[in-house]
Amino acid sequence: MTIIVADTTCGLPYELLEKRGIPVIPQVVMFGEESYHDDKNFDTTVFLQKLKASPTLPKTAAPEPPLYYPIFEDAKRRGESVVVVAPTGKASGTVRSAQTAAMEFPGLDVRVVDTLTISCNLASLVLVADDMAKAGASADEVVAKLHDMIPRGRLYFLVDTLEYLAKGGRIGGAKKLLAELLEIKPILQVKDGQVESFEQQRTKKRALARLVEVVAEGCKGGDEAHLCVIQVEAEKEAQALVEELKSKVFVSDIPIYELPPAIVVHAGPKAMGVGFFI
Repeated sequence: MTIIVADTTCGLPYELLEKRGIPVIPQVVMFGEESYHDDKNFDTTVFLQKLKASPTLPKTAAPEPPLYYPIFEDAKRRGESVVVVAPTGKASGTVRSAQTAAMEFPGLDVRVVDTLTISCNLASLVLVADDMAKAGASADEVVAKLHDMIPRGRLYFLVDTLEYLAKGGRIGGAKKLLAELLEIKPILQVKDGQVESFEQQRTKKRALARLVEVVAEGCKGGDEAHLCVIQVEAEKEAQALVEELKSKVFVSDIPIYELPPAIVVHAGPKAMGVGFFI
């Protein structure tokens, strides 16, 4: 038996994770000297309330290795393998934390997979891995499937402001200032595990229309595409985006996932995005 381990950057609802029995590791969000795990007690709603009341912008940190210990202990006792489906190691220390935790359990078969992605594409990889594990696939088979999918992932973000990315050191201050002066709405992409600029549009409406074009051009459709939409404080716009995408791409379902606190720290409120696999 293979156990799949997720973390909160995937954005999967806790109800779904609990229903499937997928253990989830929280990230750390810090407001000054105060630290929080972005778990059920500190979800996106609670985080946004604190963000809007805080005089300083928060920071994030990787989960502490001991958070993995109970999961690894159970797996070792049952003789199970573990596959940790982790967010990109180029933007998060989660891979390193899981690897450090695994070193405390010699003899336990732990595979830590750096997915080079985040958010809804990470969610899709978690669900695929869990489906395979529940169907009896070995850890080798699950990891091979993930490594096949990872380079085919495409993830695009539309942020309402570059303030949060700039403060988090993800972009330069000059680029932020220029975007504000020109009222540009940048479209960002996660490429090779890093957040990069993709395109710039003059209005949010144009940027959303461009997102639809990008998906229509690159997404072949079907269930293997794992097309999904992400949002925070943009539910109506996300739903409208889903309807527009359904008119362009043949898929049976397009789930909408809420961005978790650890990603909103950098993307900011009212961020949206799309993810799929080619």
